[in-house]
Amino acid sequence: MEVRLQIEYAELFALVRQLPAGQILQLKSDLSQKYILEKIQLDKPKLRALLLKGPLMTTEQYQLFLENRKWMNQWRKQKPFS
Repeated sequence: MEVRLQIEYAELFALVRQLPAGQILQLKSDLSQKYILEKIQLDKPKLRALLLKGPLMTTEQYQLFLENRKWMNQWRKQKPFS
C-alpha cells in the first residue's frame, strides 16, 4: 500500500522547523549523504541526453569561433587611448 501526499515546499519546511534539533540534524545528514547523491546519479543521464541532443558546430563554424576569440582577446588587451 502506498500513500502519496501533495505538500508544498513552504508547508514541508514549516513541518521540518517543528522537529527537535536532533531530528533536524539527522534529516539533514540523511538527505545530504543518501538522497541527494542518488538524485544526482539519476539526473546525470538526463543531462547527458540533453547535451547530446544539442546543436553542433561545423568545422567552419569552429574555425570562425577561434578566429573571433583571438580578435576579442587582442581587443581586450589593448590599452585605452590617453
